[in-house]
Amino acid sequence: MVGYLRNILVELVNNPSEDIIKAIDDNIDEEVLQVGMSFENVDELKQFYKKYIIKCGFGVRIRSSSKEEDNELCFIKLVCSRKEKCHSAIPSELKSLQTQRKQCPARISGVKKEGQWYIRNVNNVYNHDLSLKKSRLIRGDKIVTMQVKRTLDMTDEAGVRINKSFQSLVCETGGFENVSFVERDVKNYIGKQRRRLCKDGDAQALITHFSNMQQLNHDFYYDIDLDSDDRISNVFWVDARSRATCEEFGDVISFDTTYLTNKYDMPFAPFVGVNHHGQSILLGCGLLSSEDTSIFVWLFQSWRRCMSNKSPEGIVTDQCKAMQNAIEIVFSNTRHRWCL
Repeated sequence: MVGYLRNILVELVNNPSEDIIKAIDDNIDEEVLQVGMSFENVDELKQFYKKYIIKCGFGVRIRSSSKEEDNELCFIKLVCSRKEKCHSAIPSELKSLQTQRKQCPARISGVKKEGQWYIRNVNNVYNHDLSLKKSRLIRGDKIVTMQVKRTLDMTDEAGVRINKSFQSLVCETGGFENVSFVERDVKNYIGKQRRRLCKDGDAQALITHFSNMQQLNHDFYYDIDLDSDDRISNVFWVDARSRATCEEFGDVISFDTTYLTNKYDMPFAPFVGVNHHGQSILLGCGLLSSEDTSIFVWLFQSWRRCMSNKSPEGIVTDQCKAMQNAIEIVFSNTRHRWCL
């Protein structure tokens, strides 16, 4: 805490702005980060440190972690996003933009004891300049409020271009410095909304088709994931033949996502196995709104639940970090390999 306030005072001398004064006022009554602080779970610990370090103008990331024998997280180390130097084969004199990373020592480490999380080590020393004005644009500090989302939905429905929608939000708030997100976040949100199955009655037609298939064969399985507005965002289904085949040939599967040409641009995610004739067989498939870790976790859990909670012995995927994270969560005992 002392190092943090010292850095703020240095910038206050060089740049006496209202933002710096406000940052000092916000820290007068704030709880001091120190060894021994306890939290209910690891998410509370991460959120507390993220809120603490973002006030310095930089983000936070996980440097390392470890799990117990039951695959439960027991240790985590959080560091400043500018920790460690970037190593590049390009000589520094040939770079048009120098690396912004430094060997920042700021970090904390947390450990789990008797169901509680405790801060074990703290280092509040920073070796880089502060950028409090830009802290609102850090990934962990960006906020797209519900009111903004409603406005974007209406403007997109009216055919307004994305850049014009963003400019109107900037004008409404009084300038770029009052907006807690960038135009890329607006594009990502609108693109994700467009991929949801909620137009022209397609969602109802899909549910009706799945219900009819399940009436014809009770072994037909489907699962639908809804968003906060009760709209379909992800779909998973398996027919009776694939479920029966998986019992014999589901020990090793291949999983990949392929974009199909449709008005939603939703990734198609098939689970593929190999039978005793060396032929590829379909063991399940889904349509996803995006390729995030949380969505892959939902899809893998749906597939495993459909297959009587039986995990495959091996799974082959491409080098997708989100898939890798989801496999570690859902298929913790499955051997994961990358395809060629």
